[in-house]
Amino acid sequence: MVLPVWPGPVPADHGTIGPERVRAPAEAPTKDARWITNVKNPTVTVFRPSKEKNTGTAVIVCPGGGYWNLAWDLEGEEVAAWLNTIGVTGVVLKYRVPRRAGQPEPRPAPGPLLDAQRAVSLVRSRAAEWMIDSNRIGIIGFSAGGHLAIATATQFDQRGYEPLDEIDRISCRPDFAGAIYPGYFIEQQPAGVEINKDTLAPYMRIPKETPPIFLVHASDDKVAGSENSAVMYLALKRAGVPAELHVYAQGGHGFGVRKSALPCSNWTDRFTSWLRSQGMLGTNAQAK
Repeated sequence: MVLPVWPGPVPADHGTIGPERVRAPAEAPTKDARWITNVKNPTVTVFRPSKEKNTGTAVIVCPGGGYWNLAWDLEGEEVAAWLNTIGVTGVVLKYRVPRRAGQPEPRPAPGPLLDAQRAVSLVRSRAAEWMIDSNRIGIIGFSAGGHLAIATATQFDQRGYEPLDEIDRISCRPDFAGAIYPGYFIEQQPAGVEINKDTLAPYMRIPKETPPIFLVHASDDKVAGSENSAVMYLALKRAGVPAELHVYAQGGHGFGVRKSALPCSNWTDRFTSWLRSQGMLGTNAQAK
């Protein structure tokens, strides 16, 4: 099931880009993923678990790609398929990429946050239809998508666009959030060079109503340093927001949910246990 995020023109968008496409292997950032770019019309793709397994919980999935591309299979479809195995509805968000003209790379791109805020409200508006609990809607992201997930969880009280319809009157606050090897929590100057590694970037904020957060990183990540998750965890702790942090010795960047001999590939088990501890995997009457 694929639905448009917006009912009409995409708000706060600008510039001219080519047609949406999958990058050819010769120009792809890595060879282990299907990279989508030139997204002008954001969508959500809904992957539902079997009726027998359905827990009533849903998770919006934000693939990574530096806000330039989306690792659609590695950090999108495969994640949703795994969520289905634990009875969770996976909703993969195809948010706008690449960065538009005038959006500097050291900062997160602004448009995707609007797409994610709208997506949370959209999913919540379909809760009864999709047999999910409107109080069990979370968001998880990978790499830049991890930043997007946490930005959504911490900026729910500042919707970045004027309401367009009744859906936008529904809360865009996720009930929980996860960030897997996230970036942009540490300020970059220039792009790709993280500075002040013990300090949260000044554009990040943590209101007291921020939902519980789950963080995963590998110490040998050379794309987004594990300090990103560490400083976010400490900031959440100081703000009194429940948070869980897992830092693995090895894993690099971009391991997604694929199994390997490395312990980091078992983060999905830790996440499942965490969801259960949050009361998100119990049987829901709506799901029966």
